[in-house]
Amino acid sequence: MRSDAVTKGVQQAPHRSLFNALGYTKEEQERPLVGIVSSYNEIVPGHMNLDKIVEAVKMGVAMAGGTPIVFPAIAVCDGIAMGHVGMKYSLVTRDLIADSTECMAMAHQFDALVMVPNCDKNVPGLLMAAARINIPTIFVSGGPMLAGHVHGQKRSLSSMFEAVGAHAAGTMSEEEVAEFEKNVCPTCGSCSGMYTANSMNCLTEALGMGLGGNGTIPAVYSQRLQLAKHAGMQVMELWRKNIRPRDIMTKKAFLNALTVDMALGCSTNSMLHLPAIAHEADVELNVDIANEISARTPNLCHLAPAGPTYMEDLNEAGGVYAVMQELTKKNLLHTELMTVTGKTVGENIAGCVNRNPQVIRPVENPYSETGGIAVLKGNLAPDSGVVKRSAVVPEMMVHEGPARVFDCEEDAIQAIKGGKIVAGDVVVIRYEGPKGGPGMREMLNPTSAIAGMGLGSSVALITDGRFSGASRGASIGHVSPEAAVGGPIALVEEGDLIRINIPENKLELAVSEEELAARKAKWQPREPRVTTGYLSRYAKMVTSGNRGAILEK
Repeated sequence: MRSDAVTKGVQQAPHRSLFNALGYTKEEQERPLVGIVSSYNEIVPGHMNLDKIVEAVKMGVAMAGGTPIVFPAIAVCDGIAMGHVGMKYSLVTRDLIADSTECMAMAHQFDALVMVPNCDKNVPGLLMAAARINIPTIFVSGGPMLAGHVHGQKRSLSSMFEAVGAHAAGTMSEEEVAEFEKNVCPTCGSCSGMYTANSMNCLTEALGMGLGGNGTIPAVYSQRLQLAKHAGMQVMELWRKNIRPRDIMTKKAFLNALTVDMALGCSTNSMLHLPAIAHEADVELNVDIANEISARTPNLCHLAPAGPTYMEDLNEAGGVYAVMQELTKKNLLHTELMTVTGKTVGENIAGCVNRNPQVIRPVENPYSETGGIAVLKGNLAPDSGVVKRSAVVPEMMVHEGPARVFDCEEDAIQAIKGGKIVAGDVVVIRYEGPKGGPGMREMLNPTSAIAGMGLGSSVALITDGRFSGASRGASIGHVSPEAAVGGPIALVEEGDLIRINIPENKLELAVSEEELAARKAKWQPREPRVTTGYLSRYAKMVTSGNRGAILEK
């Protein structure tokens, strides 16, 4: 056992004395030491219930013969961090989480790990850590929030942000906004639509790193506690069989995850996180492959914000496994791959039934024959830009309009809410990329303001930043190269014509090569917005969005 390094032999007597100080018995010290990485805190609604999940995991580990030992991981609530300097500190925590978990796991020589995350950056951060540390590991999330109800309709956090936009447009009263405020987030859990947190928890299942139901069983269901106990028990099986993350997170597993991503209509942030996780597993995953996978993968789900269904509906319809079973009808998945269940993908999903074809469309009747995410390229995005195609209205799939250029999110929001953006415009928000932000802020406030003001079917938004999974509309993010390194998005001028063609995966600036070259010659790098602390160090090390915003080794 790895833990022999801290529990066995005379040389380790000082180590054992410290275990004694912790109250661990001789019997506990002789069992495999299982680290339980808990993201519990009292500021993130998706994490406030993780203390209960962790206790259930501990019970499962102990029942199966291990010694559970809890240590923490941080997590930021993207909703609370949205629209101010706090959002610069969201994506950057992914690497802090991976690094700190590596430190704890290696310093204390755990034999196995159970990861208990729930929200946007700490799910991928812990998946990165799992691939890096590569000891037997299983994931169990805290589960999604139930949808709220306003005036008899299911609602979620994206509805709340759009209500603020409607108020700015004068179409919703302050009292109506307050009604949304009180009711859209009714329980603990990760926000109830197919936003980034739930996307990544579902893709954890698709990768094979979580048990069935990990992504969809609501946080408040007792079944979630049962799942946690089973995860605790199962990690001991992984330890006994020495099944490790890199045995599971193979190239084919990431292709499975991308395929499920397309079928579910996941957040565009998955195009940042999957390459970063793959990088830690020594798997090369270029986002360019997304279009190839999308071309053959039908989009089967339209969960909020793309449609009127929610995570609880997906769970009742059969969950991720039911979606995967539909995909096997077109032979779109590698079903022979090992998973944390100790069984293959095919064995896991055998017999799973789609119990609601209105929530999970059958492959014969998809929302579209192509997947939920598209990677766009052109002279405005030579490396890539990413859009959640499944959340774009038909009339915006092809669009051209004049650029309205802003060098930060705040200026764009002021213009949108001030009525200065009109139908047909293409809002460009730049210097918000991984380096330029720094931290690649999410743009839920401007996209929600556009939707709330009734412009969602006539205005596009392009940024070198990124979007919340709660964003909808023609919202194109991750434009690479970013403005801070002199990418073409830095050269756009007010009124330039921008052409968007999502079906053809194109993003073009209608400016001649000669004119762009002349603008490039005049362009000067901006002074860094942040010069001290973690963000400053991050900005110096981070790569572009098309590479998953990984840090240079």
